[in-house]
Amino acid sequence: MPVLSPTSSSSSSSLVFTCFFIILFVTINSSNPVAITTKAKRPPRQLSVNYYAKSCPQVEQLVGSITSQQFKETPVSAPATIRLFFHDCFVEVMQIIFNYLSVLTSACMQAHGCDASILIATQPGSKILAEKDAADNRDLRTEGFDTITRAKALVESKCPGIVSCADILAIAARDFIHLAGGPYYVVKKGRWDGKISMASRVPNNLPHANSTVDQLIKLFSSKGLTIQDLVVLSGAHTIGFAHCKNFVDRLYNYKGTKQADPAIDPRLLKALKMSCPQVGGNADIVAPFDVTTPFVFDHAYYANLQSKLGLLA
Repeated sequence: MPVLSPTSSSSSSSLVFTCFFIILFVTINSSNPVAITTKAKRPPRQLSVNYYAKSCPQVEQLVGSITSQQFKETPVSAPATIRLFFHDCFVEVMQIIFNYLSVLTSACMQAHGCDASILIATQPGSKILAEKDAADNRDLRTEGFDTITRAKALVESKCPGIVSCADILAIAARDFIHLAGGPYYVVKKGRWDGKISMASRVPNNLPHANSTVDQLIKLFSSKGLTIQDLVVLSGAHTIGFAHCKNFVDRLYNYKGTKQADPAIDPRLLKALKMSCPQVGGNADIVAPFDVTTPFVFDHAYYANLQSKLGLLA
């Protein structure tokens, strides 16, 4: 059964899976996003594993030194960064050609998605909020942002003005998957950083904790992703935690019935109710997505679903 604890010592939720990080995105613009501006039209870069072979050959080692340190010092950085990558990429995914049969080694995506627009700050006094200030992004853990900030600073000290934040984020997400026990895969690089970031684009372009299967299928289909892709991507719930607010209705008022969701194991239901009361609970309490191996990037999430041990509806 899950051990519930405050978020100060646990991971926040992540909504991605390995294949999403293997997918190759072609994105836009400059190297250090800091403010909202108009979108500049540039031709997409040709992504390549060796994109920085001459200009910054040590980029993966530099990022890796930061992710390794973060993983040891603040393990929450792993799901925080993975979720950050998903929230960055998924909002503007347009069209995907996905090679599912070789999901752990290669894939191809033409998109305006992974452009580090999630890192852009809202301009002081602006009425237009950046993506990171959208309601769906307000609970993104600071450890994810901190990881990219530290990695970017180190890379800039060795290769000034060369490596995009978007590539650093993609590399860091891969690193954390591997550090948590998941597979290692090569990351093709050469993404542009975006200069535009709008909170208004977020609400209808991210899955939610209470989304139905039909709603998820429709959303993923709009991105060019299949049901099979949806199932694989959902496996990112193998690590990370969720706040009570994301599943409390399942415990007390599932679909307005004033009863618990029958698709929850009674033992898990009892444990969750103890830490997540219907009203007046601690808003910082979280529960693991994967009740058996919550800190390991493995396949247990799927077995848990079959055993009625899934956390979200």
